[in-house]
Amino acid sequence: MHCLKMANSIPFSQQLIRNAFQFQSNQLEKKVFGLNFTNPIGLGAGFDKNAQYLNELDALGFGFIEIGTVTPKAQNGNEKPRLFRLPHDKALINRMGFNNNGVNAAKENLARWNDSNTNISLSKMIVGGNIGKNKITPNEDAWQDYKICFNELFDEVDYFVVNVSSPNTPGLRALQEKDALRKIFSELQNDNIGKSNPKPLLLKIAPDLSNEQLDDIISLAFEINLSGLVVTNTTIDRSNLSSVSSKKSEAIGLGGLSGKPLFNRSSQVLAYLTRQIENNLAIISSGGIFTGEDAADRLNNGAALVQVWTGFVYEGPSIVKNICNYLSNQ
Repeated sequence: MHCLKMANSIPFSQQLIRNAFQFQSNQLEKKVFGLNFTNPIGLGAGFDKNAQYLNELDALGFGFIEIGTVTPKAQNGNEKPRLFRLPHDKALINRMGFNNNGVNAAKENLARWNDSNTNISLSKMIVGGNIGKNKITPNEDAWQDYKICFNELFDEVDYFVVNVSSPNTPGLRALQEKDALRKIFSELQNDNIGKSNPKPLLLKIAPDLSNEQLDDIISLAFEINLSGLVVTNTTIDRSNLSSVSSKKSEAIGLGGLSGKPLFNRSSQVLAYLTRQIENNLAIISSGGIFTGEDAADRLNNGAALVQVWTGFVYEGPSIVKNICNYLSNQ
């Protein structure tokens, strides 16, 4: 990414990158929760945590990305090493722990990005803000952390995703319970509706929830008027790994699993939610998407948009263009 940043700083080189990796058509443009996406392929949160590579990711053709997860205060995250490859299964295990430079640093980077895009004709990539709580913040005060991030980033991002589903911050997933979520989103929506142009608010959920828990989330989503869901985060389930990767994962220890082994479970959660919400809520589908076929499967089964992450790591910078080319020929 540092090399790409250097190359992207030279106008001639930047244009070559855009020509090589961007999908050169408006065929896949779509409007979702009031926003215009140049294409439905996004990059999930956790890659560009501090909004440092927006120009570079835009040059690679992403229709949207999520920065973060951002917390009010800077934090180092968990002890290294904390990111591991399982190439036999095209998977990753991470236990990053919301390492980021804090909301003020992200806000400054986003402001520079937005200022640079005001008077130029480059394609406008949608940017979402994925927000979380600091590790030291007790769960009963978590709503305050989300509220700080929401208000600080409000003028700089296009939509928000509340992350309560990472397995790498102790106790965070307890915030997926209905009462805890109601408190967080009630506070955020109170601030949101007081703005002249309210922003779409989404919730990112874990793939490890039961149908009863998913029903609670659906009920709450309509109660507090969410714009959508991000389905799904990483999983703590390692049962779908091959014997080779299982042995390696035991040595690695704790962390969230992403990539191909997550594909089926994420598809199952998407299918269940799609049946229940009947197109009354937009869903961004994430989990194991590597190819155009993977993306088409999710889009054909109820997702409005899709996100890659582990697929980006394994497939490389052509992933967006390759997926878009496939979708455009369907």
